[in-house]
Amino acid sequence: METTVLRAAPNGVALTWRDTSPRVVSHPVPVLLVHGMGGDGRTWARFTKVLAGAGRRVIAVDLRGHGRSARAGSYRLAEFAADIEGLCSHLGLNTVDLVGHSLGGHTGSLVAQRNPDLVRRLVLEEAPLPLRDGETRPEIPAHRPTLAELWHATNSMVLNPRAVIAFDRSMTDSVIAQFHTPDPFWWQGVPRVEARTLLLRGVRRGSMVDPHLLAEALSLLPDGQVREIACGHSIHRDRSREFAAAVLPFLTD
Repeated sequence: METTVLRAAPNGVALTWRDTSPRVVSHPVPVLLVHGMGGDGRTWARFTKVLAGAGRRVIAVDLRGHGRSARAGSYRLAEFAADIEGLCSHLGLNTVDLVGHSLGGHTGSLVAQRNPDLVRRLVLEEAPLPLRDGETRPEIPAHRPTLAELWHATNSMVLNPRAVIAFDRSMTDSVIAQFHTPDPFWWQGVPRVEARTLLLRGVRRGSMVDPHLLAEALSLLPDGQVREIACGHSIHRDRSREFAAAVLPFLTD
């Protein structure tokens, strides 16, 4: 198994990604992993090992303004999606299984809406769902992290301090404002998703997925299912085994 770090500018912003290929590939469709805001591709290190062990090629990207990728003058949600589309074109990928966490999940949903033939399986882990017209975002109670969550978060920072240092914090207000603004175009695009879709939601405080909006999105997806896990916002980090147990079979069948 070899891991290479590449850098290119498929959409005008230099992106970095890690391409992990197992010695024996058991499935022809690569898995594209897209992290959440404030992280980078290394957040998927454990899951990458699981996927590679199952014979899957894995591509873990650093989004614009994160990790080793370049910063940008704009951080529109559609631009994150265009970066991923450009990366797939640059690598000659005609079909991918896309797994995204939080901002990466929303990015993946846009890619699947705009490119139905590109995404075969779509996993949205704790991806914030846009408001519908006339709706306001409910107040989310303050979350007090558990000791396990604090340990995982601290361990992640120690192992990968670059994610914290490199993150372009100028995007924070812009991205949050977009999530808090009704987006009718996103909702109109949901029925265009042809990929089988798994929506993962944490059921503890800290989850960013509103259950009402989740039910609405599920009703619009042609082929969607929900899995709830006793966790907060970062399931793949804090409940890595349960995450892999839910996602790997979904990507395999």
